Amino acid sequence: MSLLATLPAADRYRRIGTGALPSAFAVSELATASFAAVGQEMARLLQALNLTQKAPEIAVDHRLASLWFGYSFKPDGWEMPNLWDSVAGDYRASDGWIRLHTNLPRHRAAAMKVLGTPPEREAVTKAVRTRAISDLETDIVAEGGVAAAMRSRTEWLEHPQGRAVSRDPLIGWQGPRYVKLRERPQATPARPLAGLRVLDLTRVLAGPVSTRTLAGFGAEVLRIDPPGWDEPGVIPDISLGKHCAYLDLKSTNDMERLQELLPQADVFVHGYRPGALDALGLTRAKRDELAPNRVEVTLNAYGWQGPWSTRRGFDSLVQMSAGIAHAGMEWADADKPTPLPVQALDHATGYLMAAAVLSALAEAASGNSIMHAHLSLARTAELLAVLGKDDVEAETITPTPTDYSPATEASGWGPGHRLRSALSLGDTVLQWDLPASKLGTSKPVWPFTSN
Repeated sequence: MSLLATLPAADRYRRIGTGALPSAFAVSELATASFAAVGQEMARLLQALNLTQKAPEIAVDHRLASLWFGYSFKPDGWEMPNLWDSVAGDYRASDGWIRLHTNLPRHRAAAMKVLGTPPEREAVTKAVRTRAISDLETDIVAEGGVAAAMRSRTEWLEHPQGRAVSRDPLIGWQGPRYVKLRERPQATPARPLAGLRVLDLTRVLAGPVSTRTLAGFGAEVLRIDPPGWDEPGVIPDISLGKHCAYLDLKSTNDMERLQELLPQADVFVHGYRPGALDALGLTRAKRDELAPNRVEVTLNAYGWQGPWSTRRGFDSLVQMSAGIAHAGMEWADADKPTPLPVQALDHATGYLMAAAVLSALAEAASGNSIMHAHLSLARTAELLAVLGKDDVEAETITPTPTDYSPATEASGWGPGHRLRSALSLGDTVLQWDLPASKLGTSKPVWPFTSN
């Protein structure tokens, strides 16, 4: 079996361009290698589907790959909403630093309840200053919030969860089984995923990156969110190419609707923590019953074993936990946590998830068994920590007008321009049929229902 297990070797693709995002870590190298992983698995799929006789050359534009790890969309005449809630951020406590993630109302409420303050930055700053980071982190998580104390790399590797993550594979493949892929006569070398239905139950940010990537090869992506859900700072960036609908999975009728959609899907991508789908009644056995021929890929924040495997988390929090922000602080000779210049754990994990989907499709098309893929932000952090930088003196990569497509994208918020594709494989390039749209603007049906 040849399911993707790690990043492709440098001799498997052609890298174009130089430069780097400023960081203690090899962020740009990770970006390029992540795109190359997508290219490698797409090349395998093209051959498995008999869409090409010879493996196409994989080319990755190093500069553009780095920029795709930031925002891919540049508004024309308007501004993107702020990514962060007014309270979210790093705070100095009595014995170190802690990050509060308060973008979601329920997470903000949990943190404020523990601190006993209104959601005002000055009040939060004073309250946090009197608390120990470990106790505060524990209390906020116990209340249903999300927070992360800053740890060094040594502290993380000695932590029970850090040790557990170090034992996780980069991509964990579980549950081997044979599947029968649907015929997709509309697939071509230029649009190899045309007709492929992807059911997307992911949110900020890795999962949406993966399904955006699949849409770029022609896949039909249906994203499902709870009614009223929004991610104003990121949706214009990651809803590209997708149909976005609302369903309340705690509602019997809406869960039944989801269970009607799942059998029609070829790929199921989700970001639920261990046990969360089971609690909704959508157990592995139920998914196997409804959609035995699906490819399934999932992720979580802190890994799939260990005491934090069910803990909520986001890229910025994992950077604090896993020693990345601490290492950045030492590298920058700063007096506060210094995160990566982009949310690289999210983006790299997203591209690896897309590559895992392509890998499973290629194996299935070749008549081999496939498995479910499990990834995590924390395991991607370990990959980044050991990845070497190509050139420590490389020129800093910053976007210029020529990095963007001249074509105007009429997004649901207003016009703008999208970064040019960083990946090409002969006639196969990433391009999107739909502009970015607001959540809930589509019905929870497959836009194309022909078999």
